[in-house]
Amino acid sequence: MNKAALTRFIIVALYISAFMGVMLGLVGGFQTGIACTALVFFSILSYKYPRIGLWGLLIYLPFSGSIIYSLGDVYQSMGESITYSGNHPLFHLIKDAFYIPALIALIQSRDSFWKLLPRSILKPLLIAIAVVLGVALITFLLINVPQEFDLQVKGSPFLMGILGLKGLVGYIPLLFCGYYLIRDRTDLFFLTRLHIILILICCSLAFLQYLWLVTGLCPSSNSLTGEAVYRASLQARCLVGGSLLYNTKVGLIRLPGTFVAPWQWGWFLISSAFFTYGASVSDPSRRWRLVGWVAMVAVLAVAVISGQRIALAIVPATFVLLVLLTDRHKGWLPIKLGIGVLLAIWITRTLGKVEERVISFVDRWEASPPPTFMLDQFKWVLSRQEGLLGHGLGRATNAARRLGETQLIETYYAKLFYEIGPIGVLAFLALVSLLTFLTFKAYRSVQDASLQRLGLCLWVFVLFISYNTYYYPLAVDPVEVYYWFFAGVLLKLPRLDDLVGSERLCSDHKDA
Repeated sequence: MNKAALTRFIIVALYISAFMGVMLGLVGGFQTGIACTALVFFSILSYKYPRIGLWGLLIYLPFSGSIIYSLGDVYQSMGESITYSGNHPLFHLIKDAFYIPALIALIQSRDSFWKLLPRSILKPLLIAIAVVLGVALITFLLINVPQEFDLQVKGSPFLMGILGLKGLVGYIPLLFCGYYLIRDRTDLFFLTRLHIILILICCSLAFLQYLWLVTGLCPSSNSLTGEAVYRASLQARCLVGGSLLYNTKVGLIRLPGTFVAPWQWGWFLISSAFFTYGASVSDPSRRWRLVGWVAMVAVLAVAVISGQRIALAIVPATFVLLVLLTDRHKGWLPIKLGIGVLLAIWITRTLGKVEERVISFVDRWEASPPPTFMLDQFKWVLSRQEGLLGHGLGRATNAARRLGETQLIETYYAKLFYEIGPIGVLAFLALVSLLTFLTFKAYRSVQDASLQRLGLCLWVFVLFISYNTYYYPLAVDPVEVYYWFFAGVLLKLPRLDDLVGSERLCSDHKDA
């Protein structure tokens, strides 16, 4: 890539985006102008340089919530008479300004990235994706569109359907983007190291967020009224991220970290457990393996202080499971597990919060056991099901609540069942099952030990998310991006393994 040409292009793109931002800002206000400037600039850059756009997406994603609401703080400091400017809907599209133009550019390119995938992988994937998309479009045309013309239905079912369709299939092409972006082992380990750095930064900011709350630098939820006393609220926002709950009177804490909401932060920590461990056992550099272990400790520590019960349960279990699966020197296994237990005890004793979090987790489990909760959600959805199609795309999507009446369904496959019916659920299950099978074959075919260990960690992540129905991580950031993207990376590992074998063969010929 020509750096001089890139610099000139960025300058021109800045001029164009600033001009359009000013013009639109004159019509829609200061917030609209700033948001449009960012959207236009990143869209132009990503379309011209799709690789930069995809890397930008991965870097921006963990900080999106913090950036959105930090801009809101800036607007408030300027005296804007609004509730919270950071909630401007255009700011939530910045992520897509990195992704969608890059995707369009790749589809239009002469050497389309669709051609990079082996036909044995591409053909069944395209068929499965086409079936899911077909069911979704039929639901949209037969359910959402008629609702739009029904005067008794409030809101805009058409726009809800568009948003629901985007949430269901919009990020599936990241499969192919991940495959395209990783060209060799250098790109692969740049990816893992980049995520280690991002995870360390995010965990450090979350820890500072916790310290500011504890020391009183940020207002807690104690002084709030109504539901904000017991639920995460933007009124208690602190340093980074969005909605937060910190009520010392009743012992409640739900930190959002750098994300919009605490639930997203919890699933970021869960996904980070897979990535940090995978980096720590696969990176060719001892220094970066050590950094990976430091990131693992950070993820575990922040999972304790953040108050996310599901992260507190799954993060340690993930580390133990991956140690058992990847450790080939079984004689060292008890020592590693012992060190891990001692480290966990030291972290939790130092933070002094583990007993409180465990008690909270046990109380929550006893009050509403997850298996019973998920079963009740499915029963409720089944009791309202009529026919083979659902109630319409977007009808159980939280992001569409401003466009019409939605249902809060906190289990993913029950949510899908409510929106697209039993045929849609079966089609989606067939897609993720096929993807799980193909990624398993890819991981098993790798011969290089380090790539195989990383592949195993990524495959367990894909397996876990594919069939997880508690909450809906596949419908919100960051997992809706990470799942499809890293599945594509995993499918690329056999090709990287072939490149390693070719390099070794060439080296042997030279030596001979």
